[in-house]
Amino acid sequence: MEATVEDFLTKNEEEAVVEAIRQAELRTSGEIRVHLERKFKGDAFKRAKVLFQELKMDNTKAENGVLFYVAIEDRKFAICGDRGINEKVPANFWESTKELMQSHFKQGKFKQGLIDGITSAGEQLRTFFPWNTDDKNELSDEISVS
Repeated sequence: MEATVEDFLTKNEEEAVVEAIRQAELRTSGEIRVHLERKFKGDAFKRAKVLFQELKMDNTKAENGVLFYVAIEDRKFAICGDRGINEKVPANFWESTKELMQSHFKQGKFKQGLIDGITSAGEQLRTFFPWNTDDKNELSDEISVS
């Protein structure tokens, strides 16, 4: 049986994830997105990098976008940060965030894994890219799907 986005997140869970993105972005000029894909055979991080460009996440003013990518059926995920954030976060940051998310994912708690990952990324973004009064939301907060 094929996994679908609806199997991964209910509508209410999806709304909670989008709200986590909005809350994280209230404190930073950074941009956070989640992209779900039914399946992808191959390297999840390489796929996330391609999607990062397709979603125009590499066009933010401060190069501080973060993409959470999940290939549902293949049980793979990756976190891709833009150049500006990667130059500033600690070397092990993405790996520790991934481990935090994976601990939830292994228990079938996909919503909580995404929310904790988004919150963690938001805190790092806030540290290095605090929100300013002239900031605008450069990218959609909605979960994208392919």
